[in-house]
Amino acid sequence: MAKRAKPAAKRSASPTKLPKVGAGELVTLLDFVRYAVSRFVEARLVFAHGTTDPVAEAAFIVCEALHLHPDQFESFATARVTAAEGKKILDLIARRVTTRKPAAYLVNKIYMRGLPFYVDERTIVPRSFIGELLDQHFGGDGDEEAGSLITEAGAVESVLDLCTGSGCLAILASRNFPNAAVDAVDISKDALEVAARNVGDYGLEDRLTLYRGDLFKPLNSKRYDLIISNPPYVDAQGMAGLPRECRAEPKLAFDGGADGLDIVRRILDEASAHLTPQGGLLCEIGRCRPQLEAAYPHLPLLWLDTEDSEGEVFWIAATDL
Repeated sequence: MAKRAKPAAKRSASPTKLPKVGAGELVTLLDFVRYAVSRFVEARLVFAHGTTDPVAEAAFIVCEALHLHPDQFESFATARVTAAEGKKILDLIARRVTTRKPAAYLVNKIYMRGLPFYVDERTIVPRSFIGELLDQHFGGDGDEEAGSLITEAGAVESVLDLCTGSGCLAILASRNFPNAAVDAVDISKDALEVAARNVGDYGLEDRLTLYRGDLFKPLNSKRYDLIISNPPYVDAQGMAGLPRECRAEPKLAFDGGADGLDIVRRILDEASAHLTPQGGLLCEIGRCRPQLEAAYPHLPLLWLDTEDSEGEVFWIAATDL
């Protein structure tokens, strides 16, 4: 689900035509990043799709055009760009400004925890905090002082990802829990087609099963050691004010009803019937914490923070449900 969008500083209205770039005026990767940042700020673009500011978005686009991993940008920042490469970069910058589509749709790629995933308009652009939390609190490569919410990652034998979208969180979970069978559910046939492509790209067909259906319904009575979910949680006011970038994404992946909790309530109310006694639920709800705590005042929800979020993801053990 979408995190809060971060617009660039307000300047003039979005230009209808970008300024012409003469031959040799932009030379290095840094030159193209600077030019992109200027155009993005000028156009007042919104950043909420894997990058959170115009500089990071510009670097992402430049690297994708040059077939570089984002981590390689600094190594090649002062390298010269060929004329053909420069034309490709400028085309992507222009399309980002004029269409207002998320950059991930323009290059059909997004990175989570350093891993590339395929995305297109059939699914929301993934940008969940849960991947970071899996590393921090559930094994993986996180800080041991952060504390583990599951005794041993290797002991987790079953994981469920609800509202899986493009399948990124399910794939990350399969890496964090090497002995687990992972199920992933989504109601959207289109999203599951994207998820199937990502599952195939990572060779996880034998460990990760995709289900189409409404939350727990296609799973019958199956139980899991861990349930993760990044469900739709945008309230009615938020839906009315979605920026153009977010309106390019499937509405189904955003709309959480009047107060944003329609799907979250169902997950909380039904999760206990699908958790093992030692299991738990990890769920992202954006800025709905006040509404959720008011609706479930007696639930001992543990709120987990990340580098870029505070109080947007909760954990609750099966015994507390």
